[in-house]
Formats: sequence, C-alpha cells, structure tokens
Amino acid sequence: MLLVGMLDSPYVRRAAITGTLLGIEFEDRSVSVFRHMDAFRAINPLIKAPSLVCDDGTVISESLLIIQHFEDVAGRSLRPIEDTARVRDLSLTGIGIVAADKAVSVEYERKRPEAQRYAPWQERIVTQLHTALDLLDQAAQRGELGSGPELEPADIAAAIAWGFCRFVIPDYVEEMRWPALAAQARACEQLAVFKAWPIDRE
Repeated sequence: MLLVGMLDSPYVRRAAITGTLLGIEFEDRSVSVFRHMDAFRAINPLIKAPSLVCDDGTVISESLLIIQHFEDVAGRSLRPIEDTARVRDLSLTGIGIVAADKAVSVEYERKRPEAQRYAPWQERIVTQLHTALDLLDQAAQRGELGSGPELEPADIAAAIAWGFCRFVIPDYVEEMRWPALAAQARACEQLAVFKAWPIDRE
C-alpha cells in the first residue's frame, strides 16, 4: 500500500500514525496537492490528501476511510472495547477532527486577498476552533486524553490537531490558554511513532 500526501496535513499525519500503531505495512510518498498538482492528479484525479493506493491499485480517499481500511486489514481497532469508553473516544476524536478542520479553514482564509475576506465567517471558524480546543483541554484536565504507551484515536486526533495549530496558526492558538491539551500533545510528540511522522512541509 502507498499513502500519499504531505505531513503538514493533519489528516495525512493521523492516518500514518494510526496505520503504524496498527502494524500496517505501507510506503509513504510526499506529494503536495498544491505544488505537485499534476503528480497528485496522476495518482488520484480528485487530488485529495491523504490518498491510499491499495495493493490492487484501488485508491481510497478521505482519512477516516483510510483508517477504517487499516483497521479492516489489521483486524482490530485502537478504539476502546468497553461501551462507555468507546463512545467517549468517538466523541473526543470527532472534536479533534473539528479542531483540525477549523484550523485548516483559518489558514486558508488568511491566504485570501483582504478584499475577498468575510469577517463574520472568519469570526465563526475561529470561534469553532477555540471551542473545540476548549473541549479538548477540559478532557485532558479530566484525564480522558492519554499520551501513551497505548494510544487511542482521540489521543492521536487531539495531539495532531494541537500540533497542526501551533505549526500553521500559532498566533490564533496561545499555549497558555489550553495548558492541559498542550501538555498532552507535547508528551505524544515525544513518542517514537509521532517522531517517525513529524510535521513537515518538505
């Protein structure tokens, strides 16, 4: 299998870390949907990162579905088995994904020419981002987000979202406002699996 996309994408990074933790063997190829558009189109005409090229040539788009395929191949999931813990993990994973989504939106909006920016929309996505980070920080304070050695999807999603925020929009995300989440993410970043898949724009 071949995982295609840049590690400055929280979606690519989450898929890569999850696949590694599941013991999935795959190659990775750093191809940018912006700088290498033609090369990416040749792999997946949707130009969607991450893209997973399966052994039979089938291409899977969307990180959630790629992770689902990794789970199917591995015959297991990183999610808890017990019902209450599983539902909590699904909830927190969703919040982590929203945080990453809104951080991406903030970054894209900043790239628009000033005349094309719409202040109410910018305020909305920043509020959504901050709300998601508030919820993750509260979960970290309650001890519901871990940093190893056994990582669950919510732990990964939260740490990657925080790392992405600090990487691309640090002026919108001050560490002192979300100290518990920041500490959880820092601890995750020290793990070998996170170091194997560092945020990178090269």
